[in-house]
Amino acid sequence: MFAFLQGFSYGLFLSCLPWFLIGMYRPELAVPTPYPNRWQVFLRYWLLFPFLAIVAWLTSLWGGFGPSLWGWLAGLGAIAVAIPVERGWRRWRERLLLRRQRAEGARREKMQARAEREAGVTTLNPRRPPADADNVVLALCRAKQGLLDAGKPGLAGQADRLYTRYVHVLDVLDHALDRREVTWQRVRGLSEQVCLNAVDTLQAMAVLSRGVRHVDGDSLRQRLADNGLTDREREALQQRLVLLEETEQRLRGLSARNEAAITALDRAAVAITRIESSRPQASVAAGQAMRDLQQFIDRAEQYNRPERDHEQ
Repeated sequence: MFAFLQGFSYGLFLSCLPWFLIGMYRPELAVPTPYPNRWQVFLRYWLLFPFLAIVAWLTSLWGGFGPSLWGWLAGLGAIAVAIPVERGWRRWRERLLLRRQRAEGARREKMQARAEREAGVTTLNPRRPPADADNVVLALCRAKQGLLDAGKPGLAGQADRLYTRYVHVLDVLDHALDRREVTWQRVRGLSEQVCLNAVDTLQAMAVLSRGVRHVDGDSLRQRLADNGLTDREREALQQRLVLLEETEQRLRGLSARNEAAITALDRAAVAITRIESSRPQASVAAGQAMRDLQQFIDRAEQYNRPERDHEQ
């Protein structure tokens, strides 16, 4: 065992120099990391592996035997075997992380869909609009499809919420007012304008999202955490990250504008229901009707008294 370990240490130490030269020429051949560079080559083959070889050699001195041939061969081929093994392990970790991210995204979408169902939100199908869709609903479908194409399904959900509020306002309006009334036409026109403005905001969000669709913030932050980057590379990555953060901030501002539009539609529906509840449905006031009913009851009792006296 000690003879094998001693031979392994000699072979590993001797193999560091050729791998160092190979890595300095082409770092991707000697370093199995996603973004290899010469600084990583220096750390691996000038410090890490020679240190491991020295530790193995010092450990083998306890046995007092000479180095074995199999140890030499194992040490010479250790790095050649370790590189593809580490590269495969890193790919496996990336696939595992990707699966976890997809599962987490699916879980969030499921929770969001459940919350929308509980809130009474109707989902629009941009490729199959409702049969009775007007210009506003068709515009919402186009805006939602634009956000889906830009890779923003979360923001596309605002189109569903706007559609639900818009349909609800129209339904409440038809029950509360007559279509021939000026108020009905006024509220209908204002609701359409609010939704069309929201459609313009959704389209602007889709344009912004398409601009940074291929910029991955998590990947940028992971690369920036690498100490082996040059100043030029780090500056370029930071500029892309700043651009992404500025775009996300603008998207949040536009999203807040649409939330205000949704709130305005909710307030309009509540105001319409108040108009309906305040309109008198009876031609006689409540107090007068109760007094007239009481007088009728008193007269009915008076009519019944003579009949009871005659029976006695």
